[in-house]
This record gives sequence, C-alpha cells and structure tokens, in this order.
Amino acid sequence: MVTVVDTVKSEKSKPRHPEKAHRPDQDSGLKKPDWIRVRAPVSKGFHETNRIVQSHNLVTVCGEAGCPNIGECWDKKHASFMILGEICTRACAFCNVTTGMPTGVDSEEPVNVAKAVKTMGLNHVVITSVDRDDLPDGGARHFVDVINAIREHSPGTTVEVLTPDFLRKDGALEMVVAARPDVFNHNLETVASNYLTVRPGARYFHSMRLLQRVKELDPTMFTKSGIMVGLGETRNEVLQLMDDLRTADVDFLTIGQYLQPTKKHHKVMAYVTPDEFTSYETAAYAKGFLMVSASPLTRSSHHAGEDFDKLRAARAKKLAAAE
Repeated sequence: MVTVVDTVKSEKSKPRHPEKAHRPDQDSGLKKPDWIRVRAPVSKGFHETNRIVQSHNLVTVCGEAGCPNIGECWDKKHASFMILGEICTRACAFCNVTTGMPTGVDSEEPVNVAKAVKTMGLNHVVITSVDRDDLPDGGARHFVDVINAIREHSPGTTVEVLTPDFLRKDGALEMVVAARPDVFNHNLETVASNYLTVRPGARYFHSMRLLQRVKELDPTMFTKSGIMVGLGETRNEVLQLMDDLRTADVDFLTIGQYLQPTKKHHKVMAYVTPDEFTSYETAAYAKGFLMVSASPLTRSSHHAGEDFDKLRAARAKKLAAAE
C-alpha cells in the first residue's frame, strides 16, 4: 500500500531537471575566483524573511534560482517573489528552477504576496514568474492580479515585474503593461548566438521586440533587461546586444557573472574580471542607458529598490538637461 508519506518522499526525490539527467557532466575545469565568493546566509534578518515567505506559502526566485545574494538581500528583508508556481515549462541550460508540467494556478497567491509585501514593509517589490506555456495567456492575468493586490494593500509600494517572454500569447503583454507596473523587466539572458544552446525555448528577436513594444504602449514606463556573461560570448557580441537594447529604448541594463547551478547545466566558459565588468558599464552608459549595474554578483533584482530611485533620478536629470 502506498501511503501519503511515500508519495511525498517520491515527489521530493524527483530530479529538478529530468531533461538534463542523461547529459554528461559539464565541467570547464575553471576555479571559482575569490571575487565570486559570498558568505552563507545565517543572519537573524535572513531567517525572519524566510519565515514570512514560508508562512504565506510563497516562492521566491532568490531561493529557487540559487541566487548568491540571498543572504544579503533577505537580511535586509528584500525578496523577489516568484508567482505562478515553482515548475517551469522551459528547460534553459543555465537555470536552476525546476522544470516539468506545472500545477494549477493558486488563486490565493495575489493576496498572499500582497500581505507578505505589507508585512515586510517593502517600498519596492519585484514580481517574477516561471514560464507558463501551458496557460492561454502565459500567466499575464495573474501578474495583473498580483500588481492590483499589492497596490490595494500597500499603495505606496512601487512594483517591478520581471516577466517571461509571452511567446505566442497574443494580448498578454498588453494586459500586463495596462496594469502599469513601475518597471517592466524582461531578461535577454545572453547574446543572440547562444540562444540555441543556452535559451532554446526562447527567441532573441522576440524578446527584443517585447521590450520595444512596452515602450510603444507606454513611453513613460521604465524598461529593463539583464544578461549573464561567461557563457562563451565575445565582447563585440555584448556591445551589439547593448546597441539592440538601446534601439528598443531600454532604460536599464544589468550584467552579471553566470554561475553553473549543477554539473548538468551549461558550463562556465570564463570568469569575467571586475575590471571587465567596469568596462562594460562604461560602454553601456556611453550608449545612452539611464542606469547600468555590472559586476560579478549583479543579478537583475539585486538592489532593485535603490536602483529604481537612481533610475528615476537619472530620467529627471536627463529631462531637465533637455529643457
């Protein structure tokens, strides 16, 4: 007889990435440099944030994606909430989020997220999600419900969304933009030449067009995108990506070091030095981005609240100079 305990054990024993299980280990042989190392999360603030997240039955991208900054951010009660479940329908070669067939959408999640945001006293919150190719709208309506619930419970909190690409989901993007998040983020993740191996379920020019379309729908909305380096890209490819983003009028670019979640994931091709990150930041500002964050440990939601304040100040300064 199969008991409930046996079922739970079976579920927990399932691999997070069954589609990668047959692959040979990917090992570049590169030693992780000192500038990548971070302290383990042990602070009182970290455990308090974890308690709030767990008590509201929520998922964070911080935990699911294995973010190296989780100790720092959670200590300050900063968290990026991942909605629409914890199982993704894509199988990107870089990502640690569980892949497979998702469960149903939790109708209580918008209110639970809003309550957690209020409990944590967040001035700025990031809402992201897994890809939900199984849903007719890709989860767009759920994004809207979460945004509205946060604004109802915490009217002064600014909302940043980090969305999937809504590939072949007509009207989904327009629905989210109409909810007027303060920042619309969609990460390109890597340069165009890497898409077939690193992000095979996505399309580079579709993602670029998505960001461009946001500005067409609402020219005042801040747009943002991020990439990882160390995946075999060349410097010229990164510079071309910057040009493409500026053509789409994207305001904010983040660049961080790719870190391999497991040996079954894409291997690290290079550890980019802090000086190289500084060079990328200089180049990006020269191309006209309002805000750039480029460092080995930069992630798209890292310091999102502080960066949003800087982003608004940069736009105000630019508008004042134009006048």
